[in-house]
Amino acid sequence: MSIPKRYLKFGEDYPEILNAYEMLGEAVQKAGPLEKKTKALIKLSISIGAKMEGAVHSHTRKALEAGCSEIEIKQVVLLSLPTLGFPSMMAAMTWVEDVFEKKKDQK
Repeated sequence: MSIPKRYLKFGEDYPEILNAYEMLGEAVQKAGPLEKKTKALIKLSISIGAKMEGAVHSHTRKALEAGCSEIEIKQVVLLSLPTLGFPSMMAAMTWVEDVFEKKKDQK
């Protein structure tokens, strides 16, 4: 999966900030006993709850890389329905399906 151009550009413009951000991310990943797939699905669910399209795209890609199946990812989206409501769930489903489609197009 490719890294978004905007993220790469930010790293070129602000390498120290991006390095610190990535180190923070690594530290919180190591801070507990959760397995890689579980952490990936939690990060995806946080992104869905925050209604952040770019983060949902990113964490969908990362969940796939962590070994999560499309059906597992879709269940995370469906679990958002009672809390966030139908329109927000549908938006999130569209965002994860964007990633699924792009993945199929790259094959």
